[in-house]
Amino acid sequence: MMVTGRRSGRRPGKQNTRDQILSAARLAFAQHGYGGTTVRAVAASAAVDPALVYHYFGTKEKLFLALMDAPIDPRQYVDTIIDGPVDRLAERMLRTILEIWDSPTGPAATALFRSSIAHERSARLLREFLLERALRPIAESVEADPELARWRANLLATQLMGLVTMRYLLALEPLSSATPERIVELVAPNLQRYLTGELTPLT
Repeated sequence: MMVTGRRSGRRPGKQNTRDQILSAARLAFAQHGYGGTTVRAVAASAAVDPALVYHYFGTKEKLFLALMDAPIDPRQYVDTIIDGPVDRLAERMLRTILEIWDSPTGPAATALFRSSIAHERSARLLREFLLERALRPIAESVEADPELARWRANLLATQLMGLVTMRYLLALEPLSSATPERIVELVAPNLQRYLTGELTPLT
């Protein structure tokens, strides 16, 4: 008579819990944005207890960062960017962005950007990542009106994403080989206008 021993290790289905959570989070963040997504909702979608989300990721913020798998967290640069004269805010922001993309981190950032814009859901996640982690906090540092702050952040995104695309993805000349100083000289004034220039209040 053959006796079948009990299988050791994790029970079937448990090894994919982390992946289940990430899949549910990817859908939630893409559909509802960072602000509209809760850990409880992600857990419900993944059919797990919310405690497991905290066990694997700690916080909603860390869950979002794990989902993006970004080489850097842009939020860590925001305090340094906004610390200084307001009339040079755009210059500090642009210099920081160029330093990141021209550093050894640049190729990984370029790969993330290229892969994200190729798919609608990934593009929505990238948009939320950049706005939530960097551009919106910077805009809010100089704009008290929440709606105008969103506009300023969106306008910054149009300029910066266009710059990144043409300089690093498509290698458009002479932009691609221009020095950071030249780019700051030409682009920073537009960014400063988006940040602190007059915008008609929305009614």
